[in-house]
Amino acid sequence: MKKRLTIALTLASILAVSCAKDKKETPKDSPAVAVKLSGVAGPNQNPFVMASGKIEAENSANISTRMMGYVTKVNVKVGQKVAAGQPLVSINNSDLQAKKAQVDASVLQANAAYNNTKKDYDRFVALFAQQSASQKELDDMTSRYEMARAALEGAKQMRNEVQAQFSYANITAPFAGVVTNTFVKEGDMANPGMPLLSIEGASRLQVTAMVAENDITQIKSGMAAKVLVKSTGESLAGKVAEVSLSARNTGGQFLVKVNLEKTPATVLSGMFVNVQFPVAGAKTTTATATVMVPKSALVSKGQLTGIYTIGSGNTAILRWLRLGKTMGDQVEVLSGLAANEPYIVWADSKLYNGAKVKVE
Repeated sequence: MKKRLTIALTLASILAVSCAKDKKETPKDSPAVAVKLSGVAGPNQNPFVMASGKIEAENSANISTRMMGYVTKVNVKVGQKVAAGQPLVSINNSDLQAKKAQVDASVLQANAAYNNTKKDYDRFVALFAQQSASQKELDDMTSRYEMARAALEGAKQMRNEVQAQFSYANITAPFAGVVTNTFVKEGDMANPGMPLLSIEGASRLQVTAMVAENDITQIKSGMAAKVLVKSTGESLAGKVAEVSLSARNTGGQFLVKVNLEKTPATVLSGMFVNVQFPVAGAKTTTATATVMVPKSALVSKGQLTGIYTIGSGNTAILRWLRLGKTMGDQVEVLSGLAANEPYIVWADSKLYNGAKVKVE
């Protein structure tokens, strides 16, 4: 009996302490936290269409050859700047050299035959004028002369063909740019159509973006665009250069190319971006408007992200959000916060769910 009474008193003491502790920490007795609210969490004042994209060089090429041979020299390295016409790769061309010697000999032979036939032709023309040669003899000589001239022209064209093949043995840069990759090294076998290296023009960059089918009709060639680089946070101005009207080969999205006006040295080809296309006169409603909030107002707990709003009785309510694309210091809210709904952007002390707040 005495033991049961002791246990009951102990439990009562613990309960009393717990109740006192809870009473001490209740939000009703805590001082109100001074906070500042946003204007609205509504749509951007300038309606826009957003799309993801990637920066690419306006001029880019995979350099290859149409002849087979061993690579004898790779004259450039990845990252090296090259000028137009600068040698890039050399391929063994000993067979071309032998063929060129044969063609040169054929040209000499055809030229000698032509010169000899031309002298005979001129002689027969003079004899025919003096009525010392018949029409049949002149016709035969004319045929021989035309055949000799055609043979010489054919030999010269064969020489031009061989000389043109030398350009595929000594690969040069088609334009000024930067070498972005090399696919062969000395001693490798080069095959027709196989890429040897890739080069990109360093002067002009553009953005390739994919636009959803619901928004493509609002994108027009020549319209201005704002490009935000994800890795650096830089904002660049651009202009729409091309708009594809077919999504057959692009997975249901439409290809749009945007030329960048000025690009700093920190912006490189291959960086991912968000593109903002302003749409003049677009109608946006509360249900469909894009809700943007600043990153500084967000609260992260583990893998969850939320924002504090004002509840009844001037209390802070933590609202969990589903976020979308990031545009500079603004983040798109897909769900969890309605347009034109105020939220807390600053507090003079740490907030918690249910805390009493005082709006300044």
